[in-house]
Amino acid sequence: MGPEQAQIIALKALGWLAGNEELCPIFLSATGGSAYDLRMQASDPAFQASVLEFLTMDDAWIIAFCDVHDLAYDVPLRARYALPGAQQVNWT
Repeated sequence: MGPEQAQIIALKALGWLAGNEELCPIFLSATGGSAYDLRMQASDPAFQASVLEFLTMDDAWIIAFCDVHDLAYDVPLRARYALPGAQQVNWT
């Protein structure tokens, strides 16, 4: 997956997260951000990566997001690895 496609996935995740009344406050609390920060940093690939990083913390969140957007369940993690700051872990 290329960076452009990863950014599209991240923006979808951000939109989904912002519309989730239960999960969005948890994300904002965990990051110390505000709704204003969501809007102002939406185009920043590093911020997009943090959205995907947060989303991939819980399988239920991934399933809910992917089901809404008709994506395979591995897409958010692959998108995360295509954005800045990701280091893929190899368990060998």
